[in-house]
Amino acid sequence: MRYLIKFSYDGSNYAGYQVQPGLDTIQKRLEDAVKTVNNSNYSPVVATGRTDKKVHALCQYAHVDIDVLITPHKLKRALNSNLPDDIHIIKTWKVDNSFHARYNVVSKEYNYVLNMGEYNPLERKYVYQYNYYLDIDKMNEAIKYFIGTHDFRAFVTENDDKDNCIRTINEAYILKDSSNSEKIVFKFIGDGFLRYQVRNMVGILFKVGQKKIDPVMVKEILESKSRKKNGVTAPAEGLYLVNVIYDELDKYIIE
Repeated sequence: MRYLIKFSYDGSNYAGYQVQPGLDTIQKRLEDAVKTVNNSNYSPVVATGRTDKKVHALCQYAHVDIDVLITPHKLKRALNSNLPDDIHIIKTWKVDNSFHARYNVVSKEYNYVLNMGEYNPLERKYVYQYNYYLDIDKMNEAIKYFIGTHDFRAFVTENDDKDNCIRTINEAYILKDSSNSEKIVFKFIGDGFLRYQVRNMVGILFKVGQKKIDPVMVKEILESKSRKKNGVTAPAEGLYLVNVIYDELDKYIIE
C-alpha cells in the first residue's frame, strides 16, 4: 500500500535530506523508522526533492510503499515514536499507487530568513546572521528579474553542463518580518528549484543590497547562463522549504 506522508524537520544536525554513505540524513532516519513498521523490510522514502545540509523544512512530502496493513493515523504515531525530536510526521494518507511525491508537484515555496540587526546566538542555526543593513528596495527591484520561465544555469553550482536548467518562478519578493523589522524574508514560489539555486539567487541579491552591483546586473547574469558570472552562495542557515502544492491531490487519496 502506498502512503503519503507530510513532515517537517530541523536540518541543523543532518547532511541534507538524501541518503549518503556514512552520513546521518533525513531520508535515512525516515527509512529506518519505516523499517520498524514494515516488519523489518526496507522501503525507500521518495520525497518531493532533496534539501541540502543544514536546510530546514516546515512542509515536506514523501511517499512510501508498506506491506503491512496499517491506518494512516497509526502509521503517523508509529513513525513519530521511532523518529528523533527534530523530525516530525505531520499527517499521513493512503494514496493510489499512481501517485508520485515528486512528479505530481505543481509548485514549491522556499523562504530565506536573514537578520540585519544585532547578532542573535539563539537563532544562528535558523536565521542567517548577516548583521548589516541591506537595501531592500533595490533587492526587490532585482528579484523581479527571476520571475518567469528562464534557464537558471548561471545559478546552479553543481554542474555547468546540466542538461535542463529551465524552471519557472511564479512569485519572488522580499519583505520585513512582521515581528522584527531588522529581519527580512526572501520568498520564492516556482515549479521546481535546482540544487543551490535559491541560495545562489539570494547570494547575488546580497550584492545588490550591499550596492556592489546594480539591480539590472541580475538580469544580465541570468541571461549569460554562466555560473562564472555569479560566484556567491548564501549560507544554508536561514533556508526553509515552506510549502509544496500538488496537482489534484484529493483524487489520489484513498483515506
